[in-house]
Amino acid sequence: MTEQTASTGAETSAREAKAQTRRRMLAEFWFYFSENKGAVIGLWVFLALVVIALLAPVIAPHEPNQQYRDALLVPPVWQEGGQWAYILGTDAVGRDMLSRLIYGAQFSLFIGVIVVSLAMAGGVSVGLISGYMRGAVDTAIMRVMDIVLAFPSLLLALVLVAILGPGLLNAMIAIAIVLQPHFVRLTRSSVFNEINREYVISARVAGASPFYLMTRTLLPNCLGPVIVQATLSFSNAILDAAALGFLGMGAQPPTPEWGTMLADAREFILRAWWVVTFPGLAILVTVLAINLIGDGLRDALDPKLKRS
Repeated sequence: MTEQTASTGAETSAREAKAQTRRRMLAEFWFYFSENKGAVIGLWVFLALVVIALLAPVIAPHEPNQQYRDALLVPPVWQEGGQWAYILGTDAVGRDMLSRLIYGAQFSLFIGVIVVSLAMAGGVSVGLISGYMRGAVDTAIMRVMDIVLAFPSLLLALVLVAILGPGLLNAMIAIAIVLQPHFVRLTRSSVFNEINREYVISARVAGASPFYLMTRTLLPNCLGPVIVQATLSFSNAILDAAALGFLGMGAQPPTPEWGTMLADAREFILRAWWVVTFPGLAILVTVLAINLIGDGLRDALDPKLKRS
């Protein structure tokens, strides 16, 4: 009975020690992240964007595709007849710009999450294999990645979408393929830096399988740079999706996606500035906020940048 009590007490102490270590690591992470004021501002802007996207059906004053034929290209109006009107104006077919921008936030976050998830899952897996196996396998994988990187990203995405067919889903697949080499090269480089460390050699001597070494030993110690790259790729995915939508190869009308909204508004730039300005500002603010978060994550996760 005494031995069981001692064992239980030791397990409880070990769990408490792990929890305390985790809290200390989180506190250290937030300390270095919060030192970058731009990153904190970007985080708050991004969180506001997430809230807006989640609450779009509640806070949007109109349906995104509802047309008011008596209000075509109405400029921004705060109040009309004592009631809230079209705060950011309407487009060429009478749809409320504010409502379409709010619903467009859903598509931007959806695009970023799906594209980064696909690119990171594939890129990290291939990078782990390339860095661990080395030799001919590494050479073959990296030559393929070099070929992909040799093409301008947007041009390659256009070619892939032209092959797959226009549409938001195909655009996301194409962008994920274009972004994947960055994760491959970064993961491979991190594996090269870690594979000869003592903890990896000890695990190998203890009989750990290659799969265990890659997934449980090497991968956790390679995630810092990958997380920063994922943040930057998130903003790149939004930009590329907006560019494909602007060129008519991404989301198709009447989808309230910001790039598609810009494409629909091209011919009205001179006589209806609001139909181009507000979608462009939405893309600018979102991408800038995510890039600022990426800078903060780099400061917090890279030991070389931490100031004593």
